[in-house]
Amino acid sequence: MDFFSYLSSDDIQYVHDASLEILQEVGLLVRNEKARRRFAEHGAVVDQATEIVRIPASVVEKYRKLVPPTITLRGRDPACDITFPRKLPVIATASSAPDIVDPVTGVTRRSRSDDIARIAHLVNQLPGFDLFSISTLADDAPKDQFSLSRFYPALKNCVKPCRTSVYDIREARQVLKLGELIAGSAEAFWERPFINFGYCSIVSPLTMDFDSTETLMFFAENDITAYGTVAPMGGLSTPMSLPGMLTLMNAEWLAAATLAQMSKPGTAQIYNFLPVFADMRDGAYAPGAIEIGMMNSAVCQMARFYNVPSGGYLGLTNAKVSDAQAGFEKGMSPLMGALSGVDFIVMGGLLDALMSFDFAQATIDNEIAMMIKRVREGFGFSRESASLEEIKETGPAGMFAANPATLERMHSATFMPELADRKLREQWQQEGSSTIHQRAMNKAFEILSTANPAAFEPEVDARVRAGFEGLVAGDSVLPEGWDRVDVGSATPLRERRPSRRRGRKAS
Repeated sequence: MDFFSYLSSDDIQYVHDASLEILQEVGLLVRNEKARRRFAEHGAVVDQATEIVRIPASVVEKYRKLVPPTITLRGRDPACDITFPRKLPVIATASSAPDIVDPVTGVTRRSRSDDIARIAHLVNQLPGFDLFSISTLADDAPKDQFSLSRFYPALKNCVKPCRTSVYDIREARQVLKLGELIAGSAEAFWERPFINFGYCSIVSPLTMDFDSTETLMFFAENDITAYGTVAPMGGLSTPMSLPGMLTLMNAEWLAAATLAQMSKPGTAQIYNFLPVFADMRDGAYAPGAIEIGMMNSAVCQMARFYNVPSGGYLGLTNAKVSDAQAGFEKGMSPLMGALSGVDFIVMGGLLDALMSFDFAQATIDNEIAMMIKRVREGFGFSRESASLEEIKETGPAGMFAANPATLERMHSATFMPELADRKLREQWQQEGSSTIHQRAMNKAFEILSTANPAAFEPEVDARVRAGFEGLVAGDSVLPEGWDRVDVGSATPLRERRPSRRRGRKAS
């Protein structure tokens, strides 16, 4: 399949050569002493006084060629494991928002572990998402259980691959112990480790921090599935140009990939990025900018040059509510990614520049994800599908609707959305003039008011809880006061029908 691209072969080679020049002549500020030693042991030039590491081009070339061409992210259910690149992009929720739009009040608040449980339940049932990148933080996490309080409700309620980052190796070990308890033994878990991590060891420009660089090396040394993300901001931490950002970001990705291979040859990676441009009118963080999709096209080309999977945070938005701005920002850059050949898209559920999660938006984004996959499925051209004989037989002024071929293809030829409204205006008005946000909230409610087939068996949960004192509950339970939305009103049914609220606390 041919993909949309911006860069010529000469452009790609120039970016690569310029990146090597940056790493060899300018180098990186590497805060982690173990990483500096590792770089030095493998041929880099290290100035311990300044903590600057310069990596000769020959060293980068040696180690970047060791990155495997594929990566596998595993879920609790082996049937949900995903290996890519593949024909269809892998699509994930976006992660680590501090806030959530409360599904009962509609007001943004700090997210808790029980919210993560409900989000995991929802994502498990939404077919557009292949991976649950844990969407929010957990404000109620007990002391010393911050990441555990995110992974536990996620894994308890979702059999798809789950991933997020951790602060340090102590947290990583704690989460890996959780995996062993879920699996029943250390041996069972490490036979098929189903926990996936992320990290962001690069702080643009050209800096490797301490803790995240430490986890990068730990994950590689121990064959733990993890991948890094490069997150520059154009105009602040990179030059204010697409080519300038690409060149700097490419050098940073090569540096991180090189350290991972120095830690253990063959460590799987994704050329994954979260680049944004600052809106220079006020310095605002702008993840919904169209330039994110444009940058992704170039990243896909660089990833193919290196023969590694490509990924990106593409369906993000600055919109505060699920409105037209959210729609076009969440639709345009992921579509550019699909057309450019991206392998991995992080897009679902978040609003307000990654600050808040919304259940309805996640359900809408599931529909966008399925449309994106439909694009990548391809045109499906064949002599049979061109339907020449059917056209001849039907003839002028004929009707194709009753043809057997139409009936056979009616569910496969086009994508059938559940949330997007296609009714006549009169019918839509008669049925309450609903908004897509209302319909999406009702879809989320229907899923979450049904028993979760992914939930832990009682004996598994008892084993886990015995291993961690004071662990959060982690159950997917509808919050008090959440009910279906009356499509004729923005008010939930429980608020509009007092008799149904008898015996319940006011929300």
